[in-house]
Amino acid sequence: MTKKRFLPLICAFLFVQANSYCQESTSIFNFLNLPNSSHVIGLGGKNISLVQDEIQTAAANPALLSNVSDKSIGVNFMSYMQGCKAGGASYAQTLGSRGTWGVYTQFVGYGSMKETDLAGEITGEMKPLDFCFGGQYSYMLTDRLSGGVTGKIIYSHYGEFSSCALAVDLGLNYYWEEKNVSISAVARNIGGQVKRFGDVGERLPFDMRIGFTKSLGHAPVDISVTMVDLTHWSQSDYFSADGKVSGGRIFTNHFEIGVDAYPIPVVYVCAGFNFRRAFEMKAAGSSHAAGLSFGAGANLKKLKVGIAYAKYHIGAPTISLNLAYSFQKATKE
Repeated sequence: MTKKRFLPLICAFLFVQANSYCQESTSIFNFLNLPNSSHVIGLGGKNISLVQDEIQTAAANPALLSNVSDKSIGVNFMSYMQGCKAGGASYAQTLGSRGTWGVYTQFVGYGSMKETDLAGEITGEMKPLDFCFGGQYSYMLTDRLSGGVTGKIIYSHYGEFSSCALAVDLGLNYYWEEKNVSISAVARNIGGQVKRFGDVGERLPFDMRIGFTKSLGHAPVDISVTMVDLTHWSQSDYFSADGKVSGGRIFTNHFEIGVDAYPIPVVYVCAGFNFRRAFEMKAAGSSHAAGLSFGAGANLKKLKVGIAYAKYHIGAPTISLNLAYSFQKATKE
């Protein structure tokens, strides 16, 4: 497909699909909202404009796959709730001078749980599982603009119930290297169920995001601002203790901010704040570190490592680890 056709196709999906999801208040497969990247977690969990040679960031925005070195492989692991683990693996390879393709997996395992019948009698044990397999492609449309697409197969299994869905993510990234400015837009989880849990169909967690990252002059510091859930503006889309959310709170719930600092060029430390997570965790009775996240890592020529801390629920903190390796360094035109 030529770039003259590729770019309008992405733009059409990014901005037209929003209309069909404006009334969404509940959804399934919400594990898809968990980040694969510890660096993204450290910046708040939703960043889509981080331009780094880190393969895990492409799960948030497929256009970022254009920044990944040839023949890169990565793994990620996250401790989520008690007894619940999440993780995945990724691979990327360049295709020609401007293209990059990749695959990745994402899973959440919830451990063993007792399975009961309608009368409450224990009938055995089950091991609930959420799983996603994605195939990705990105293309440098110009020297500064890249577009990307991810096709996903999503599967969940809870005891005798299971569901399967197909979805697409579409993304754009504009990176002006001389000005150290990155601007992105993403439409995530466009699709639907092909197999339902029961008789009623449910929606995927569609999420439309825009974001930018900008360095502070000559200082080794980058600031990121991301707006998320741009099709969700109703009180019913958000949790509060009394069921009421002010208009100002709904507005700020769409924002996430993050800061990257580079003590030396190959090492970063980062921090982020997610306004919605902070508000909803406080409403649920937990204010300790609500909305805050922290991370650190090293991006060497071949080896990339990262670690991050955040709180996604009131039960326990989340620790995320990333490891990636590039078997060949390639420079795109």
